[in-house]
Amino acid sequence: MAKKPDKAPAEEVVLDGEAPKKSNKKLIMIGILVVLLAVLGAGGFFGYKWWMGKKAAAGADNATEQKAEEVPGGEKKDAKAAPGDKKDEKGAAAPDGAGELVSIPPLLVNLAEPQGRRYLKLALDIEVKDKLAADQLNKSMPKVKDSLLLLLSSKTYEDLGSLENKILLKKEIVERLTLVLGEQKVLRVYITEIVIQ
Repeated sequence: MAKKPDKAPAEEVVLDGEAPKKSNKKLIMIGILVVLLAVLGAGGFFGYKWWMGKKAAAGADNATEQKAEEVPGGEKKDAKAAPGDKKDEKGAAAPDGAGELVSIPPLLVNLAEPQGRRYLKLALDIEVKDKLAADQLNKSMPKVKDSLLLLLSSKTYEDLGSLENKILLKKEIVERLTLVLGEQKVLRVYITEIVIQ
């Protein structure tokens, strides 16, 4: 009996201009994998920023609540409100000897940039020496807002970028408010919200 010759495995026949199908599938799979990794990486980055931002804010709140002050008798006084503390309009506690707090609603201005594409959103709490000064500040609110809007709209992005410049801005705001209300009435300015974009 004659043995039949073994058949050679079938090979793919490649036509002109047509690549084998296996390499196309590999390229598609690699492309999908790269896109998937990029999406997962971006999602992880933004998730980390969001999560760490919440933890930092919570940590700052806890540190503020746990902070204690020394009083002359050597006792520790909690930073939270004590029965003899003054309250401002919102009901927030102010320690004895401190003034009244008046909130200024957020101000939105265009910064003094050549193309006018940047803006500033700023909300403030103003500490004045007493209830009478707080009433005067509330009655003079249109003058206060006008003065603050003129000051803020004269600033550029570089004028507000660093911490030192923000502290300087607070001093300038105190000076402007002193012009409106008179000497010795404005004690401090607290920036409660700032967005520069």
